Amino acid sequence: MKVIIIEDEKPAAQKLQKAIIKCNGNIEVSAILSSVKDATAWLRENPLPELIFMDIELSDGLSFSIFEEVAIACPVMFTTAFDEYWQEAFEHNGIDYLLKPIRQDKLETALKKYDALKQYFTFNYQKLKQWQSQSTEYKKRFLVKKGPDYISIRADDISYFYAAHKLVCMVDNKNQKFILDQSLADIEKRLDPSQFYRVNRKYLVNMTAIKLMKTYLKGKLKLEVLPPVNDDIIVAQENVSAFKEWIGR
Repeated sequence: MKVIIIEDEKPAAQKLQKAIIKCNGNIEVSAILSSVKDATAWLRENPLPELIFMDIELSDGLSFSIFEEVAIACPVMFTTAFDEYWQEAFEHNGIDYLLKPIRQDKLETALKKYDALKQYFTFNYQKLKQWQSQSTEYKKRFLVKKGPDYISIRADDISYFYAAHKLVCMVDNKNQKFILDQSLADIEKRLDPSQFYRVNRKYLVNMTAIKLMKTYLKGKLKLEVLPPVNDDIIVAQENVSAFKEWIGR
């Protein structure tokens, strides 16, 4: 489990790091950041951690301003010496509010709370996916026009769909291109989500078509697909974790 600490007092940050590791030796503190500026820059350039420990009053302002600059989807435990910010904290992904000096038992309870929430949502997400796979009949073929004729293309043989100039095109593994009269959103709903992934607004990709994944600017991913495209297929930084989870199943 990877976490980061945002804390402008170095001794407090080091003490918190030791306390976290004492609670769970499997936790890795990926970074200790001391200001709004540094935290914003790090979060823009790296994948989100699983959990953030965040002081509120930093040397260059309140840490709440970080949320105005970067999309943060992971939970946050706020660590502060002041109790007047608790309401705003829970409006910014807060799952706990630890008052300084942070007691070891309070930290352990907070981490147990995080683990319980994670297990709950993971379990229910898996149940939902299982229910969807059992109750949803996904589209197995697409009927497309080729010249004056119509042909049927298996979903398994489709490499990707993409939107361009208000049109949606389908490309199969033989690099044949077909224009469809449906939106990418409508097509996505009809396809098996374990097989196809909406990478961004433009591309809906079959897992089997992904040839290579490369790290890209600001924590993003760049994909290479087959058949190749003359375009950059980019996974946004805030979607990288979900994409990695999907492709790693």
